[in-house]
Amino acid sequence: MLKDSDHLFLDAAIELARGGEYSAAPNPRVGCVIVRDGEVLGRGWHVRAGEGHAEVNALRDAGDRDVTGATVYVSLEPCAFEGRTPACSQTLIKAGIGRVVAAMSDPHPKVAGQGFSELKNAGVHVDILELPQARALNPGYLSRMTRGRPWITLKVAISADGRTAMANGESQWITGREARSDVQRWRARSCAVITGAGTVLADDPQLNVRDRACAVQTRIRQPLRIVLDSTLRTPADAQIYTGEGDALVVYADSAAQPQAAVEHLLCGKGRVDLPQLLDQLAERQINEVLVEAGPRLLGSFLGLGLWDELLVYQAGKLLGSDAQPMAELSINHMSDALDATIRDCQRFGDDLRLRLVPRHDQTEQ
Repeated sequence: MLKDSDHLFLDAAIELARGGEYSAAPNPRVGCVIVRDGEVLGRGWHVRAGEGHAEVNALRDAGDRDVTGATVYVSLEPCAFEGRTPACSQTLIKAGIGRVVAAMSDPHPKVAGQGFSELKNAGVHVDILELPQARALNPGYLSRMTRGRPWITLKVAISADGRTAMANGESQWITGREARSDVQRWRARSCAVITGAGTVLADDPQLNVRDRACAVQTRIRQPLRIVLDSTLRTPADAQIYTGEGDALVVYADSAAQPQAAVEHLLCGKGRVDLPQLLDQLAERQINEVLVEAGPRLLGSFLGLGLWDELLVYQAGKLLGSDAQPMAELSINHMSDALDATIRDCQRFGDDLRLRLVPRHDQTEQ
C-alpha cells in the first residue's frame, strides 16, 4: 500500500528530473531518489545522452552506503535495453534494490513495460503511479514515441493590438528584455528552432541560446536552427548559418541548387511539406520544436493543426492597422475560429506571456 512518503519522494525525483530540462534530449528527463527507512541514500538525474542515467547517478551518489533492499523512486520506468549505457533495470537488480516506485511507464518500444517486468521477475516489488506532472516533464519525448512527431511550440511577440511588425517589417523590439530572456529558456529546452526565409531576410536572427543561465555544467546545448526556404533565397552569410550551433536549410524541389555551406534537406514540391518535415525531424530524434516565424509560416502551422502550444508575448504597444498581423489565416466565420485554452498567464517585466493549447487537448502539461 502506498504511503504519503512515497508521494513525497516521487515528487522529489520529478523535481530532480528538471535538472535535465536544457540538456537531456534526445533522451527523456528523468530523476531518481534512493531511500531506506526514510533516509535518502542517493540522488541523481540524467544530464545528457551518452552519460549515466538517473538511476546510475543516484547509485553513484550513494557511494559506499548499502542500498540492498532500498526503495528507488524514479520519474520514468527504468530502461530495459542497452544502448550507449547499460539497461537500468538490470543495474538496479544487480544493486539489490528491493522496491521501485515509478511516476509513469516509458512508451519507448524497447521499454514499454519491459523494465517493470524484468524488475518483477527478479523479485523487485514495483509500484506505478501515473502522475501528470511526470508526463509534463517530457512532452516532446512522449510525442515522438506515441505520435511519431515532435512537440510543437509556436512563439510570437505581439503588440496590444495584435500586430507583430510594422508594415515595412520592422519588429525590434516589441517586447522587453525580460520577455526575451524567457524566450532564451524556451530555445534552450528545444531540440530545434524553426523559422522562415522571410524572417531571416528581414531580421537576420541568430536563433541560438546566448543566456549563460541556460548552461548545464558550463555547457549550452544549442538547438538545431532550421530555415524553411523553399526557393533558397537567403544569403549564405546569414547569421543563422554562421553563428554558434548547427543549421539546416529545408527547401522544395523547385528551388535552385544549395549554395550555403550548411546541411540542406529537400522536403516537398513547390513549397516545404510541413507534416513530412516533422516526420523527418522525429527520425532525427528531435523531441521539442520551437517555431519563431512570421505571419505566413505561423499561419501554416496553425491552419494545419500542427501545434501543441502557443506562446504569445504581448506588449503594451499599439502598432496600428497597417502593421503586420500575428498570423495569416483565412477564417470567414466565427464557427471556424481556432479555439484554444489559456493554460497560464505570466508577467515578464512590462509584458505578458499567454500560454495556449488547442481546446481539444485538455491533458495537463
